[in-house]
Amino acid sequence: MSSGVIFNLQRYSLHDGPGIRTTVFLKGCPARCWWCHNPESHAATPEIACAQNRCISCDACLLACHEGLRPRNACRNCGACAEACPTGAREMIGRETTAADVLREVLKDRMFFEDSGGGVTFSGGEPLCQPAFLRELLSRCRAHGIHTAVDTAALCPTEPLIDLAPLVDLFLFDLKCADNDLHLRGTGTGNAAILKNLATLGRVHQNIWIRIPVVPGFNDSVQEMDALAELAAGAAGVRQVWLLPYHGSWSAKPARLGKKAPKEAATAQAPAADTMENFARLFKERGLDIQIGGV
Repeated sequence: MSSGVIFNLQRYSLHDGPGIRTTVFLKGCPARCWWCHNPESHAATPEIACAQNRCISCDACLLACHEGLRPRNACRNCGACAEACPTGAREMIGRETTAADVLREVLKDRMFFEDSGGGVTFSGGEPLCQPAFLRELLSRCRAHGIHTAVDTAALCPTEPLIDLAPLVDLFLFDLKCADNDLHLRGTGTGNAAILKNLATLGRVHQNIWIRIPVVPGFNDSVQEMDALAELAAGAAGVRQVWLLPYHGSWSAKPARLGKKAPKEAATAQAPAADTMENFARLFKERGLDIQIGGV
């Protein structure tokens, strides 16, 4: 029985594919986008988060810790401090689980899927960082007739992506920008593998929704959006494109994980509505079904 690490299971999701969905977030991601809404997904293993504003300095965590609350880089992530914390200031992010256990939780929402045309979405992080686990999750959902979506940036080898394609009803394919150097600066990785995977996937799968975050100071130029529109128009299998306006709701998360928020976050502002409409027009001009939505 395949097992893996997830860090959240979110019910009644409305922005992760059609209908009402249950979104399962898998841990692990090779990219480091500075605007990442889920920085707790980066590490592949469970980790401790700490919300200082909820800490009452009771020392329960210190007394519970087997290592005397060592620095974060020496923590064994056993979770004893989180279990002892009376206020929930310390929290274990991520847990190992089986595909059977995940499916058991997903099936509780089956009535909502059937009434709304929804299903389950596997997100992250990058869910393809756990390909064997993801394959079993998808296979079990398919056996129960549940609509499946995979939210991926396809920053992975091509083989597992194509191997999973027959089990996926919808791919939510995240594109950040068309320019490789810009992609490297903003995410820590180039985009050559991503673009190759998009082209290859389009040859074997006919239901791809491209999702593009519109990020201030990164890809929010007419030049970059025009290049992305051209890229989307030339890709096979693309049925919709979603432009997702940046928002800073994630900005408190890095501190809870013992990390500094990126400097770009201090000044980043959500794009104006007319800016989003102007960008959308570039996609409409190429005959694409374009939507402006939340994340």
